[in-house]
Amino acid sequence: MKIFKKKDKKISKEIINFKLTSSLKEKIDNFKDLFKNDETIIFREIENYQNHYQFLIIYINGMIDNQIVNDNLLYPLMNIDFNVKNENKLLETIESQIINITNINKTKLLDEMLQALFSGHIILFDDYSEEGLIIKCDDIKSRSITEPEYEKTIIGPKEGFTESLITNLSLIRKIIKTPDLKINFQELGKRTRTQISICYLDSIANSKILSELENRLSKIDIDGILDSNYILESITDSPFSPLKTIGITERPDTVVAKLLEGKFAVFVDGTPAVLTLPFLFIENFHNAEDYYVNFLFSSFNRVVRIIASILTISIPAIYISLVAFHHEMIPTPLLLSINAARQGVPFPSIVEVLLLLFAFEIVREAGARMPTTMGQSISIVGALILGQASVQARIFSAPVVIVVALTGISGLISKKIQSATIIFRIILLFLSAIIGLYGFVFGVFGILIYIMSIRSFGIPYIIQSSNFINYDLHDTAIRAPWWSMKYRPKFTGAKNMIRQKVKKGHNHE
Repeated sequence: MKIFKKKDKKISKEIINFKLTSSLKEKIDNFKDLFKNDETIIFREIENYQNHYQFLIIYINGMIDNQIVNDNLLYPLMNIDFNVKNENKLLETIESQIINITNINKTKLLDEMLQALFSGHIILFDDYSEEGLIIKCDDIKSRSITEPEYEKTIIGPKEGFTESLITNLSLIRKIIKTPDLKINFQELGKRTRTQISICYLDSIANSKILSELENRLSKIDIDGILDSNYILESITDSPFSPLKTIGITERPDTVVAKLLEGKFAVFVDGTPAVLTLPFLFIENFHNAEDYYVNFLFSSFNRVVRIIASILTISIPAIYISLVAFHHEMIPTPLLLSINAARQGVPFPSIVEVLLLLFAFEIVREAGARMPTTMGQSISIVGALILGQASVQARIFSAPVVIVVALTGISGLISKKIQSATIIFRIILLFLSAIIGLYGFVFGVFGILIYIMSIRSFGIPYIIQSSNFINYDLHDTAIRAPWWSMKYRPKFTGAKNMIRQKVKKGHNHE
């Protein structure tokens, strides 16, 4: 291409910064050559009736607001007398006096023009300047704001993020009305050029964590970013860990709550899932609704989630340990009942448990992927009909069905930690099948040591008794009342610890 001139050798071959010449004909020919075999790119040549100036606009079909373009761009360009003395200043006159559109940017960089074009903007050229005008008049359709499907609450806000980055950021801005909220933009993905943004409160967030986050993001070198999980797996502290060290949510109120604790949020264009960091182990058992109901009830719910998570990884292992190795620890009537139920069953207990756990995961996955009504039917068929039929056919024993059902139901309570509980459950199950309760105890201690060794952006993943003070426990396994939470937890890494100041006469402590 004759009109393009290379500017930076370090930039990729496909998208390079170039300079433009002034000839409109050459611009048309070369841009058409650049976009050959792409029929969605529209080239519209315009001539002004008064001064006979010629213009070219380039846009992508289906991504612009035709009404705005017709009224605020085409009509003025065709009909208004520009009365420009210096034709080299034509674009500046159009930008400042002619076009009735708010967002206009002048540039001579091809890379910037192409990114604007692919974002639904219009590129305007004249026949005299080496620059072009980027005019924002996009009309890209997106999903409306609805409540997140997997984070529904009975009490509290019902808004959820969408696939539009600007819409998501506006939901945060609507809640946090302060210039202290900082939003930094970046692009990731050599081909998708996906826009991401880092959000934080400048007076609260730790600058060291921000530097580490930016450093990890700068090392991502991939063709495309289609979802937040692409970034999560690339910047997490423990990439092979079943436990998440970075939170993920689709709720604006949850993100705002994290920002107010001094944490960071990473938004990705094209997905409603937002990353929050640092992320602590106890947050796996937190729910947005915990802060919208009475603190006693929310604390009870958190304890239930923690106990359920312990049960879902422990019940199968304990059952196998007792049945296979420690008969003396089972009450005699219960032991006789288990032995009677196992009469005629062809598999050992460990095989029974593994097969039924696998069958439960199949039913769970099928129910999650099917439409809502069909998913409920599959769950009923899998849980009731197949379970009852397998017991009557003596394929499985009734106690194992009860154990697996209780295990599966307990695992559904805390979805954030679901993948980790499945892996920990299998580890404890095999250890218990080898050496009984000794294996179970060794496995539990191993898991605890492993969890305590994990960090999330330098912050310990689990609270250590050696470095916390009383207010660090106000929002962990239990939730204290709001009037007692004067300070942010120390282990979140925030540099400003004061959350609220209690006025005299209003201290409930």
